[in-house]
Amino acid sequence: MEADDAEAVNTRLRQQQMSPTKVKKKTAGFKFQIGSGVNLKDLVTFTRLFATMIDAGLPIVQCLDILSTQTENKLFAAVLRDVKGSVEGGATFSESLRKHPKVFDALYVNLVHAGETGGILDTILQRLAIYNEKAAKLRRQVRGALVYPSAVVIIFGLVLCVLLGWVIPSFKTIFKDLGSKDDLPMLTNMVIAVSETFISYFPLIFLALCGISALVVWTYRRPAGKKFFHRLMLKAPIVGDVMRKIAVARFTRTLGTLLSSGVPILDALDIVGKTAGNVIIEEAIMFTRARISEGKNMAGPLLENNVFQPRVVQMVGVGEQTGALDAMLSKIADFYEDEVDVAVGALTSLIEPIMMVSVGSVVGTVLIAMYLPIFSIAGKIKAD
Repeated sequence: MEADDAEAVNTRLRQQQMSPTKVKKKTAGFKFQIGSGVNLKDLVTFTRLFATMIDAGLPIVQCLDILSTQTENKLFAAVLRDVKGSVEGGATFSESLRKHPKVFDALYVNLVHAGETGGILDTILQRLAIYNEKAAKLRRQVRGALVYPSAVVIIFGLVLCVLLGWVIPSFKTIFKDLGSKDDLPMLTNMVIAVSETFISYFPLIFLALCGISALVVWTYRRPAGKKFFHRLMLKAPIVGDVMRKIAVARFTRTLGTLLSSGVPILDALDIVGKTAGNVIIEEAIMFTRARISEGKNMAGPLLENNVFQPRVVQMVGVGEQTGALDAMLSKIADFYEDEVDVAVGALTSLIEPIMMVSVGSVVGTVLIAMYLPIFSIAGKIKAD
């Protein structure tokens, strides 16, 4: 049980009609963990099952007890046990979830709070499960588009290091033994010079790459640097268009889910801005929120930011005028999620031939450079 001190544990246990004989603080020990340790799939499964149990009339504590014993993720099971203990101690379900922000984000907690307030927790949980499933699909699409080029770049880098560090020096030795070192084609001399430079300055090259990587990470962690990189991502050729469509899909899906669940628009925009994933998009959303708080509509400020496409803003305006903004946002999200499918597929189809041509050109140039002297030597031997 997690608590501030031993007395808090004693009090909570007495409330559960238990008499503790000894309360001892658990030692932290060594634990290495990246992130929350709970993936989106675990969260979707939990939300679906929890909604079904609540709809069947089971108490929240019993639902949490059942799900904490059934989940295979031990970290998630520990979180659910703590949430169960907090609910048993008198806290609301949303307050208990708020204690674990790495697992249950602001969107999740606020939707649960809206469901508790309106008495429609099972409906809200079903919406949350659908939202998380669509978010997981969107994330898989983006990751899938990045896996192939990332793998090719890493493998190409390793192959290039092997060529420059071992293969080309071996050919250089062969040319020297054959007595043709001073009569090599220009292309061969250029490749050998690159190899010699790589070997001679490898420590400096390695340190320079590490320094550049560290500088990029350091810059990205600064507000101005993050803003620069996020703006660059949105304006990049080809990739920028895909990123904008992803941002629109995420914005409209999240805002539509919040509004349809009864969350006030200002609170909803605040949550959407914090979960946008892009500083430029976040600033546009917060600017829109400020204008709405002054009495203006949503479409005008969105158009002023020049971040969202005019057709998106027009559809949002229609939704406002007809009083069905949440439904319109859901329709926009459906449309742009399909657009993301097409855009990611097109991007992957475009990247593959570019990567193949680039890698093939470099490796082919090295091979030609190394075999040109061999063909020349073979020709001389045949002539003799």
